[in-house]
Amino acid sequence: MRTTTSLMASATAVAAALLVLTACGGSGDGNESPLVGIGSGADGGTGAATDGGPDEGTLENPTKNGGVNGNAPKDGTAFQKLPKAGTMAAAARFVNGYTPCDPVSRTPADGKPSEGPDTGFGPAFSVTEIGYCGRRGITTIALIKDPKAFQTAFKAQVDAKKGSGNPDSGIVVGQDFAMGSESSDAMSALLQPQAGLLMLNCHADFNPPSGYRKEPALVKGCVLTDYYKD
Repeated sequence: MRTTTSLMASATAVAAALLVLTACGGSGDGNESPLVGIGSGADGGTGAATDGGPDEGTLENPTKNGGVNGNAPKDGTAFQKLPKAGTMAAAARFVNGYTPCDPVSRTPADGKPSEGPDTGFGPAFSVTEIGYCGRRGITTIALIKDPKAFQTAFKAQVDAKKGSGNPDSGIVVGQDFAMGSESSDAMSALLQPQAGLLMLNCHADFNPPSGYRKEPALVKGCVLTDYYKD
């Protein structure tokens, strides 16, 4: 499996490259129902063209109901301009707009315990819900209640590795959700300018080439960047 310094990839993957973070994700027996069928049009109001709840946006109108990217100030900080989901259905629809994530489920598609995306999510991460999707490797989406607590916990896990791991990797974040994947292509897709997400990188040796973003994160020692190399 590809390791991608994203906590979603696992506490172990953090040592090699963080963000395939997948914490607490169900029984692992593969029998749980999908959370939402993205773009199916027959899922009772959770397709790409509709909203699945009072806090969700859509791909066509992402700010509807204060959903994905809703209320992001044009003159805000890099973090304040990140997309915002509100629910797992909205976050999954957003991710699916750039890399396959249909459907999103409470357990990985193969029914096996995850080796990455959620294994590193402890209580300190302030994660309220985990969803799994992807076709060329497990992609994990985590909904976050307290983004500063999440970033603090992520940095602590990176620091615990004492400089090991990929300095050019981290975890892809929005304002209230994070995404990690076993597929480096999926990670890169979410960092395209049109997607609007950035990678949280807390590695002390991170030094991107000129021209890439390196914006302040919510915690000292971490940055938000559009640079990623597996």
